[in-house]
Amino acid sequence: MKIKCWGSRGSIPVSGREYLKYGGDTTCMEIQSQNGVTIIVDAGSGIRRLGNQLLESQSQAYHILFTHAHLDHIIGFPFFKPLHCLKRKINMYHSPFHERFVDRMFSDIMTPPYFPIPCSGSKANLVFIEPGPAPFDIDSVHIEPIPLSHPNGGSGYKFTEDGKTFVFLTDNELGYIHPGGKSSDAYRIFCEGADLLIHDAEYTPAEYGSFGGWGHSTYMDALQLAMDADVSRVGFFHTNQERTDREVDDMVGQARQWIGAQNRSTKCLAVAADMEFEL
Repeated sequence: MKIKCWGSRGSIPVSGREYLKYGGDTTCMEIQSQNGVTIIVDAGSGIRRLGNQLLESQSQAYHILFTHAHLDHIIGFPFFKPLHCLKRKINMYHSPFHERFVDRMFSDIMTPPYFPIPCSGSKANLVFIEPGPAPFDIDSVHIEPIPLSHPNGGSGYKFTEDGKTFVFLTDNELGYIHPGGKSSDAYRIFCEGADLLIHDAEYTPAEYGSFGGWGHSTYMDALQLAMDADVSRVGFFHTNQERTDREVDDMVGQARQWIGAQNRSTKCLAVAADMEFEL
């Protein structure tokens, strides 16, 4: 399983010299199965660059999963170039939404005057799939969803292939249980022994007092989850839109000091655009 990040920023795309290392695009993750099948998680602004690359590849069919429908996770979809190409097939999974929500979601945002080309005018073959809340498979990748603790709900995912596991939990608040969300202990069990956990790390502990209940975690809570679940590597994700590269580096440095002080072996990093992992 190969994993690539095309956008890790939270809430809104940003640009500028202070964001060059970690990038400014919002959430989009690409997962390649061992057979070369493309699974995409979320359609934030990062999906634009991914779409450009996919046009140059041999693959003409893709699978898109969504964590939730907040704007920063769907804003890039109208600019996903395969959407406007014949002979491309895009499988859109309804989970975690109720039936036909995904159809309506993009019909709503791709409607004049918000966007000049309606979703119904796309040239690609859009196939809407209802996997339900139970685990399901895409090619050789086994996928298990879990409800997120986030306003308006959502879904995190565990991807398993050949005994290797990647857990993706963005927009997940470990310090507060939103309606439909799970406890920290439930997320620990879900992440147990994962090779890679990428988790929301929007806030510092000092900031969290002003933003508790907003649907995001501190990087130290994400780190504690990883250590409690005996995760091999944890990546901080959904970086605050005001967080500069230097400040993100400071977060990682402090987290690594804490890992050392606890005499633990968990590896820690902040997820940057274009960062790749292979499990």
